[in-house]
Amino acid sequence: MTEKIKYLSPEWRDEAEKRLKSEISPEMMNHITVSSSYIFQDCPDGREPYLIFRYVDGVLAELTLAEGECPDANFRIYGAYDTISKVTRGELSSIKALMTGKLKLKGNMVKALKLASVADKVNKVLSTIPTEY
Repeated sequence: MTEKIKYLSPEWRDEAEKRLKSEISPEMMNHITVSSSYIFQDCPDGREPYLIFRYVDGVLAELTLAEGECPDANFRIYGAYDTISKVTRGELSSIKALMTGKLKLKGNMVKALKLASVADKVNKVLSTIPTEY
């Protein structure tokens, strides 16, 4: 049995980066150049971390896990730890979470909806990481 990695730990971030770079091609990402941040609220351990994904021409250029003031991104997505972890596990689509108010978006909603299929591809890969939530 594969040992589980704690969600939002540096080890989880490293595994996520490795898998995203090896399993998602620029073609699958429609050669997009975009940045998005997920800002976690109400985490069980009291922290409020964020994840930033930056893609350049469809290639993951940056995956940052940190705390504090989140740098600017094309899209900022805010939500409870439980909601974002369900999205990461593939149990809840990001669009459904946005449309039901479980996630809040700062950025162009029309553009975000067009990129929903790209976000689903990323979350599908992240859902394969053996993770302890």
